[in-house]
Amino acid sequence: MPLTLTSLVQHSALKLTVRAGEDRLETPVRWAHVSELADPVPYMEGGELLLTTAMTLDAEDGDAMRRYVRRLAGAGVVGVGFAVGVNYDAIPQALLDAAREEDLPLLEVPRRTPFLAISKAVSAALAADQYRAVTAGFEAQRELTRAALAEGPDAVLARLAAHVDGWAALYDASGAVIAAAPDWAARRAARYTPDVQRLRERAAPASAVVGGADGGTDDRVELQSLGSGRRVRGALAVGTAAPLGTAERYAVHSAVALLTLTTERSRSLQAAEQRLGAAVLRMMLAGQPDHARTVAGDLYGGLLDAPFRLLIAEAAGADAEPADEPPLGSLTDALEAAAARVGEAVLTVPEGDDRLVVVAADGGAVVSACEVYAEKDAEEAGSVIGLSAPTGPIAAAGAYKQAEQALSVARRRGRALVEHEELAAGSLLPLLADDAVRAFADGMLRALYEHDATGRGDLVASLRAWLSRHGQWDAAAADLGVHRHTLRYRMRRVEEILGRSLDDADVRMELWLALKATGERPAP
Repeated sequence: MPLTLTSLVQHSALKLTVRAGEDRLETPVRWAHVSELADPVPYMEGGELLLTTAMTLDAEDGDAMRRYVRRLAGAGVVGVGFAVGVNYDAIPQALLDAAREEDLPLLEVPRRTPFLAISKAVSAALAADQYRAVTAGFEAQRELTRAALAEGPDAVLARLAAHVDGWAALYDASGAVIAAAPDWAARRAARYTPDVQRLRERAAPASAVVGGADGGTDDRVELQSLGSGRRVRGALAVGTAAPLGTAERYAVHSAVALLTLTTERSRSLQAAEQRLGAAVLRMMLAGQPDHARTVAGDLYGGLLDAPFRLLIAEAAGADAEPADEPPLGSLTDALEAAAARVGEAVLTVPEGDDRLVVVAADGGAVVSACEVYAEKDAEEAGSVIGLSAPTGPIAAAGAYKQAEQALSVARRRGRALVEHEELAAGSLLPLLADDAVRAFADGMLRALYEHDATGRGDLVASLRAWLSRHGQWDAAAADLGVHRHTLRYRMRRVEEILGRSLDDADVRMELWLALKATGERPAP
């Protein structure tokens, strides 16, 4: 327990008597300081017991004493020890009245009790309290270590919450709560997700103190980042009703170290899993699904037993993310965190520094997290994502091509995410919006546009009508309001100008797509 004025009054060797401020004796004492200055406040930090003989004070002047005591109370002095039998035989009434007005504890110190004895008693009590705090901190460290080794992070949080007489929560790299103690603290901890996300933007190690949570609570919440490198791998939150003491801080620091070790060990295991996953992916792409299942074993086997999606993500450029964070690092963290929260298997394989291949369960948490990431963070991170249709191990190579195609379309359209199913279920025509396709179409039709611009005919409109009617002369001529012989003449002119035969199906296809790509506008 911290040293208080009550402890000093009860010290039998000091013989101190309380003369004022009896109801404030439980205030902790940080130090005992002797001063005969008329204004010792500039030399105070707060929490001191001031010892004086009033050598330079006019302790019988009421106004002077009121100013003196008011200054001391305002500076955080916890009490005054007045030595009697030195300059004054008793505590002057003016000082007594002033102390009672401010409710400042005033202790009478007998002549036979030297100030040095009080200072020694304070020093010894503070040292004993510090020793108890350190001892309790080391005991908490041992208990937390045993919990980490025997039961894991959940047990560490439970022990920590008990030690600080509050609550504790563990967050993943995305800021989502993955464990909390006691159980009721999970919802309260979720309120601080935005603060954890802001902490993630700073280089590790990082910490912050927040408070004033919604719901009428007065929690003081301390956030500590987890991770041995510059990237934040997670965070620990500790909520208490008051600032942490020495023993509690030892416990928090121990928990941070243990949870960081757990996190880094998990990253090492994850790297090994990633190498195994790369081998599984190579086997599937090589058309060896049975071998892939054998190598996957229990780790990825369940993922290959149900429909999965194949995802390919690329960083848009070297400056897409901060230099101290790998390209696509935030996407990797988001997908892995989503999988961990629901116990879902996910296979992630980096291809170089700026490309990532992911195999995830169709309709699962990872695919959902990918979609959420694309909506919120992909543009800021400068990444694009292509997603295949649901597939299985035997068709993995086709799914890879689908993801590549979707990625290519996402890149051309400036979209964060494109699913292959959009391309398969939709029209081919949106793909013609590509600048290279439009340039090809303009070049192919330029001669026809130039011919029409002279007013010698309407070859472009005639070609469009004829192709739309699949070469049916009468129907196309009727659409144009001309005789079919006129239309035949125009189509011969088209062949002459372009140097291409309309009897060739490939030529007709190219011309039709060119007309769609250019729309109704004339060629430049």
